Amino acid sequence: MASLSYFTIPNPQLSSSKPIEHPKPSQTHFTKLQENANHHQILYKSYFNQMSSLSKQTQIQEAVNLLVEMDLENLHVGPEIYGELLQACVYERALHTGKQIHARIIKKGEAFARNEYIETKLVIFYAKCDARKASNRLFRRVRLKNVFSWAAIIGLNCRMGFYKEALLGFLEMQENGLLPDNFVVPNVLKACGALEWIGIGKGVHGSVVKLGGSGCVFVASSLVDMYGKCGVVDDARKVFDEMLERNVITWNSMIVSYVQNGLNEEAIKVFCDMRAEGVEPTHVTVSSFLSASANLGALEEGKQGHAVAVVSGLELNTILGSSIINFYSKVGLIEDAELVFSRMIEKDVVTWNLLISGYMQIGEVDKALDICHLMRLENLRFDSVTLASLMSAFADTKNLKFGKEGHCFCIRNNLEADVVVASSIVDLYANCEKIDCARRAFDSATTRDLVLWNTLLAAYAGLGHSGEALKLFYQMQLESVPPNVMSWNSLIFGFLKNCQVNEAQDMLLQMQSLGVQPNLVTWTTLISGLAENGFGYEAIQVFHQMQEAGIKPNVVSIICVLKACIDMASLQNGRVIHGYLIRHSLYLSIPIATSLVDMYAKCGNVDQAKRVFDMISDKELPIYNAMISSYALHGQAVEALALYQRLKEEGLQPDSVTFTNALYACSHASLVSEGLELLDDLLSNQNINPSIEHYGCVVNLLSRCGNVDEAFRLVTAMPCEPDAQILGSLLAACREQNNIELEEYLSNQLLSLEPENSGNYVAISNAYAVAGRWEEVKKVRQLMKEKGLRKIPGCSWIQIGEELHAFVAADKSHPETEKIYMTLALLGIEMVRVQL
Repeated sequence: MASLSYFTIPNPQLSSSKPIEHPKPSQTHFTKLQENANHHQILYKSYFNQMSSLSKQTQIQEAVNLLVEMDLENLHVGPEIYGELLQACVYERALHTGKQIHARIIKKGEAFARNEYIETKLVIFYAKCDARKASNRLFRRVRLKNVFSWAAIIGLNCRMGFYKEALLGFLEMQENGLLPDNFVVPNVLKACGALEWIGIGKGVHGSVVKLGGSGCVFVASSLVDMYGKCGVVDDARKVFDEMLERNVITWNSMIVSYVQNGLNEEAIKVFCDMRAEGVEPTHVTVSSFLSASANLGALEEGKQGHAVAVVSGLELNTILGSSIINFYSKVGLIEDAELVFSRMIEKDVVTWNLLISGYMQIGEVDKALDICHLMRLENLRFDSVTLASLMSAFADTKNLKFGKEGHCFCIRNNLEADVVVASSIVDLYANCEKIDCARRAFDSATTRDLVLWNTLLAAYAGLGHSGEALKLFYQMQLESVPPNVMSWNSLIFGFLKNCQVNEAQDMLLQMQSLGVQPNLVTWTTLISGLAENGFGYEAIQVFHQMQEAGIKPNVVSIICVLKACIDMASLQNGRVIHGYLIRHSLYLSIPIATSLVDMYAKCGNVDQAKRVFDMISDKELPIYNAMISSYALHGQAVEALALYQRLKEEGLQPDSVTFTNALYACSHASLVSEGLELLDDLLSNQNINPSIEHYGCVVNLLSRCGNVDEAFRLVTAMPCEPDAQILGSLLAACREQNNIELEEYLSNQLLSLEPENSGNYVAISNAYAVAGRWEEVKKVRQLMKEKGLRKIPGCSWIQIGEELHAFVAADKSHPETEKIYMTLALLGIEMVRVQL
């Protein structure tokens, strides 16, 4: 009943007509009230300071306990206290505790909860905790949206990958008259880079310059990163060079930009400049540097990057460890990759995938499968990258059995819906030439992106199914998937594979007319395809068109155009290509130098081939093989064998091609003892299995020198069945020595082996004719007639400009026949006169 004392109850006996007069408060009373207020303020300030300190130290529970004490002290808790508590929850990303604080705010009433400071803090809290729904819901209710709440929402959308929403928010913020600060701009630039919206990015850059914010190191670093992701590396470098102050993030952004755009050498230079400036590298720095080194195959630079990481005391976390494993795998040092892998304490799926991929690159499929087994023992699930790597390995090795098992695993684990996995499955079946299975896998995919379409398109093209490739090319457009340059390249390759040169050239014109610019692969594919189909002159023309288009040829395109020169025996064009290589310092490459040696030799200039060979200081086996072949082709067997001995003295191990070329040289020069010695070397070589080409050279050598019996003994001792060329060599030798019995046997074997080859019948007929067995000659000729076989006449040819002129014996089909024969007659008379 104590509460009744607070109420005044009227008493009739005490009532009078005069009003009751209350005593006026004294000065003492005012002083006491002032002291209480001061004490309350001091106490509140003390609590606030303690709360702020605990919040900064992320001691959230202790801070909440202080809030409870304040309630017990009947102290009024203002918005700033709740703001400090919410900030502590932001530091720790303590979503559950923050929600409890939010509940206490709601209990204090609508007026308190709708305070602008409180509303902003709540939006920031939920945004920083990545609670997108809650943050957006509160943000929509905020009456006065300030730059802090906008920064929180834009940052949240960027972190969670909602880049378009982030940019729309940025535009709305500006429409509301708010200028972005140095926290908003980096997030906006990040969104522009992720979407590769260079137009908006440049607009933001302009705004930054106008507002004077380009001096902020964080904004400038974001500009470098944005330009790099949009592929405008020159602008990124311009921003970088204009910065007065650079931190490690800035340097990282520049290095990453170069690596992402394939400018790996420039990335390495920036890393060296950064080290010279004394800036300590981070995990991102070293990881990017290692990526550049891996892409270039720069072994020493990559090892130095690893050493920098060790000396700098960088922890071997998943980011750094994965980069080191990736580097060592790409440069072929898989043992070092294994060592780094074993020393990593924490390994994520990416780390395991990199080691699996490393084994795949060197063909160690069994080890890759063992790693997959260990990965499962660690309770790690295969992701799409793991399965794609495995399926790629099975595709490269054409292991259909393992590939089908992998496909079944994908189906059981619902991974076949992933477009990356689906593409690898299609590629597997295509490599195993199971195009129907590839098509079924493609048709069963629920989502088809451009990569998946291109994979099947490349599969059809690779197998020469140009018609199916063309149908698929039109189908993808009907399903609103626009083809890219890779799609066009596959289509052109398919036509060339199917010898449809005109259609391939038409496709090139179509893609250019539609604004799709041919890239290096397009031009190289066309050059190679034209050369393969006998259109050497056109291939050389395309090579010149590629240069006019501003595309710099690579090693493959140069080798292809040199092959075109070889096929045409066009020494003049070969010299022009050589001149281009000298001007651009490209001829020192071993593959290009090898092709040059081959071109000069096959175009009749073995001396120039030798000069190119001598200009290469660090010679490798391929260029030795090309020079030995050149000598053999020109009958210089002594020089060929001397070079064979020289390469062995240099510590190089001859391969199958080396022995073939050296044996060919011995065969053409009739060097029997040297050829048999080479055969002994070959048979004693543990790394090479003698092929039918090797045996064929020796059989031909023995046959040409009249050692028919020894040649036949070698044929019967061969581990493989003789081919028509070997039997033909023996048959020709039998004809010279009139060995009738062996001749009969070889003739039957030859006709059984190649019953439709007219050359075999002619060889047998000639052998019978030499022996004077005219009845047999008549029978062979009659058999040819019954089979409809005709002797293919030998021909000579000469190229004038781009036109090829061919001639056979007694041929009079050429329009200039009369002039040609008249000139030949005059030359004959002149030759006789000179001899006299």
